[in-house]
Amino acid sequence: MIDTRLTPVLPRFPLLGLALLVAIPDPAFAQAPSVGIPEHASAKRYGGGWECDRGYRETEGACIAVVVPAHAFATEGGYGTGWQCKWGYQEIDKRCVAIEVPPNAYLSSSRSPTWTCARGYRADKGACVAIKVPSHGYLTDATYGPGWTCERGFRASEDACVPIQVPTNGYLTEARYGPGWACDRGYRATREACVALEVPENAHLDYSGNDWDCNEPYRKRGGTCALM
Repeated sequence: MIDTRLTPVLPRFPLLGLALLVAIPDPAFAQAPSVGIPEHASAKRYGGGWECDRGYRETEGACIAVVVPAHAFATEGGYGTGWQCKWGYQEIDKRCVAIEVPPNAYLSSSRSPTWTCARGYRADKGACVAIKVPSHGYLTDATYGPGWTCERGFRASEDACVPIQVPTNGYLTEARYGPGWACDRGYRATREACVALEVPENAHLDYSGNDWDCNEPYRKRGGTCALM
């Protein structure tokens, strides 16, 4: 006769076996040991292989400490020298040498050139030379040209600003090219003057105001408007 007091215990054995299987780690899922990783290195987060720690560089399978010179700091990444010069210094022969800033100049944000002349000065052979602004001229921020331009009503001529001679029935323009003046409406520019337009019969001033065009259906024929 089977003791019924043992029957509740029997179903527990399969559960106990299952618990033992879960508790024992499967070698296939166990994390592989860090094999072949040199000192001062760590396994890459993604993919295989390893990479040197910050401040070290890979050399023939080893991680060698980066020698950071004076006035420099270590950089990230596995390329380059592993260091960069501080602000105000430039790399020369694997050293960080102070940038010599001439008078009337300041350190620039770009690496080349390493300094920029102050406003009113222009770089010339390693120095900052004052820009000579002529009478009736003023400084510009352009990095090309003389560094100055003339006031309205004047035109640059060599190193000076000369007055623009505006003829009768003309006016000043803002154009940087040409004579610096234009003729009023109804006048046409010649070399140094504004002459009145002679508008023929069956014609009118055009959109510019400095020439004429024929009314429809007339067409220009020499200095007149004729039916074609």
